[in-house]
Amino acid sequence: MGDSGPVQKRILLKLSGEALMGELDYGVDPEVIRCIAAEIAEVSAMGIQIGVVIGGGNIFRGAGLARSGMDRVTGDQMGMLATVINSLALQDALEREGCYARVMSALQINEVCEDYIRRRAIRHLEKGRVAIFAAGTGNPFFTTDTAASLRAIEIGADILLKATKVDGVYSADPVKDPGARRYTQISYDQVLHGKLQVMDATAIVMCRDNNIPLRVFNMTTEGNLLRIVRGEPLGTLVNSDVTEMQEAVND
Repeated sequence: MGDSGPVQKRILLKLSGEALMGELDYGVDPEVIRCIAAEIAEVSAMGIQIGVVIGGGNIFRGAGLARSGMDRVTGDQMGMLATVINSLALQDALEREGCYARVMSALQINEVCEDYIRRRAIRHLEKGRVAIFAAGTGNPFFTTDTAASLRAIEIGADILLKATKVDGVYSADPVKDPGARRYTQISYDQVLHGKLQVMDATAIVMCRDNNIPLRVFNMTTEGNLLRIVRGEPLGTLVNSDVTEMQEAVND
């Protein structure tokens, strides 16, 4: 299917904040974000409408701050602001690639970005702009994974793509367990019952209940995003139509 056109019209891409660090210990690696932006811009140029949700773990992670004694609500608010920083960085990188982008925040920060309004977001997508959804859901105690599921549902995305540093969903941590199996397909319920570390449970349930397919893939391999939108079955597909007998393991 590599030579065919895109199989999805509208996608929601979830990026972790850690993915922007590269080999750094903190912050944003300019070369890493340039590469990510170049790949998104290439896909956008194909006529695919792209929404993006970015985490903030490269700067602040609310849950981690709470474990160190900070008030959880305050920590989560700091994490939301960290996602705004990352979103502005991605917007700048995309526009350097000649790709129009808009940052839309669930928190009102009108001096630097737009408020998130669903109809306006869809209009940006229809005009060929990349819509970057910042500040999570705007509420504490909800992760950016949940925000990605919510935005995917709201904009009517054909699929939610979760970019990670591993090539799919495994039965166990492949770093710690050499015998861990990689699934090519798995159901939402199997993810939940197996307590597999794909996304948080709320995000998975939202995808399941709204029939949004989820594909987990390795974004660190150049060209993977383009391969996926052209229909190559990279990583792991999570949806409702998989039974135990359809699970595929190990390459």
